Amino acid sequence: MRRWILAFVVLGVVGVGACTLLLPDGLVVKGPILNSILGRGRRAPTDALIARRLRPAEGLSVSIFADGIENARFMRLSPGGSLLVSQPRTGRILLVERDADGDGRSDGNRVLVDGLDRPHGLDFRGGHLYVGETGAIARIPYRESGPDTIEAAGPIERIVEGLPPGGNHWSRTLRFGPDGGLYLHVGSSCNVCEEEDPRRATILRFEPDGSGGEIYASGLRNSVGFDWQPGTNDLYATDNGRDLLGDDFPPCELNRIERGGFYGWPWANGDNRPDPDLGAGHEAEIARAIPPAHGFRAHNAPLGISFVRDPEAPAAYRDAALVALHGSWNRSELDGYKVVSLHWNPAGDIEERDFLTGFAEGDDVIGRPVDVIEAGDGRFYVSDDYAGVIYRMAPQSAAEAARASESGGFFDRFRTGSSDDRTDPLAALPAADRRALASRGASLFDELACGTCHVAAQAEAGAVVKPLRELAGRYTLDALTAYFLTPQSPMPIFDLPEADRRALAVHLLETHGD
Repeated sequence: MRRWILAFVVLGVVGVGACTLLLPDGLVVKGPILNSILGRGRRAPTDALIARRLRPAEGLSVSIFADGIENARFMRLSPGGSLLVSQPRTGRILLVERDADGDGRSDGNRVLVDGLDRPHGLDFRGGHLYVGETGAIARIPYRESGPDTIEAAGPIERIVEGLPPGGNHWSRTLRFGPDGGLYLHVGSSCNVCEEEDPRRATILRFEPDGSGGEIYASGLRNSVGFDWQPGTNDLYATDNGRDLLGDDFPPCELNRIERGGFYGWPWANGDNRPDPDLGAGHEAEIARAIPPAHGFRAHNAPLGISFVRDPEAPAAYRDAALVALHGSWNRSELDGYKVVSLHWNPAGDIEERDFLTGFAEGDDVIGRPVDVIEAGDGRFYVSDDYAGVIYRMAPQSAAEAARASESGGFFDRFRTGSSDDRTDPLAALPAADRRALASRGASLFDELACGTCHVAAQAEAGAVVKPLRELAGRYTLDALTAYFLTPQSPMPIFDLPEADRRALAVHLLETHGD
């Protein structure tokens, strides 16, 4: 089978290098690539920086609601009003407490469920919390009597197992539809390839007990977010286009999902244009592919989507869809890094407008939106897995509106704190263990040819080299060890035992800590 695992491995793996593949000509890399490869983030922006940089839609304000939430991904409000967020890297579902003391921030958080395998999508049905894991659908009985009272009421039950594991797109988002069915996205294993498992690059549908699994729609490279439009109950899903075809092609997509529909991947891109690598000989498949309802700019990486149902939301956004654009890595100028709103006109055409911008200014990135949901009372939550925060957008007070008017359009560049602030993440290791682990990790680094992407002297001619620096200022030993289980694109998952992952982390922190 012809397989082109080009993107998502071309930059390799920090400590789990996949750089033995031939790098394509004209590879463009720009953006917070260590976040994409390593999940390496940054400190949460200060209130002053937020005020200078972030620009919410008219009539709304934005502030940090909760910080210190590493790898904050998808969110869901429980029937009782509790805010949950998934943390794939830690295997946890976190309860983010409400702002009971009125200071504008969450009063804290606690772990609701632990021990999951890269949990991502969340939803509720019939007294259970449903969770999309990489290889399974899990559900956990719960009880609650109001906001922040939710607690697990029984063990984890996996009602669907054996889903396609790993690969470039390991996250699994799930939602219950208006028909009562349980819908799950399974992304492709690669940038562009012909899959062996037909469940890849699809949206699947199950009954609430996990039975009756079917491929609901296919040809969807990585439809991380989906929601049903109020009034029509039409299902719309975001989709991430492939990489390595230049700055402006192919577009990322919003698709109107039909049962049995085929949406083109891997043989067609955008408005059914044949893929230059795999399209030849698949003219019949391309002819029946359903074109996108809306195109986002190439490499914007649309993730979470939510239709606005709240009658207290600003009138201009009721019935619109909000979409989190995670941001580009494979284009010469940064793009995305914002939340947009999509508006349907009477003719059915879709207009895209900015809803929350300012995460990227020039080459400086302070956040990467992942998911956006309604919070009630005209408010919204936006998760950011780069800064590890959840933002709250709320109707703007008169005082806030006046301050926004006076602020002008000046934006400061963000400067990180001094590296002197950090401590040695390996300090707790006994000296003998540290030496042994570092030695084993160095051997793994060489065996996996990681230096071909991260050491200039070992790189292929013309390859983009990404030196490893200041890892000790970003990671604890446990965090870097755990990262290798849940890499972000463009890094695929590699099956290393925990002992090897830990040794690799020790070597990287020892050698590339500064």
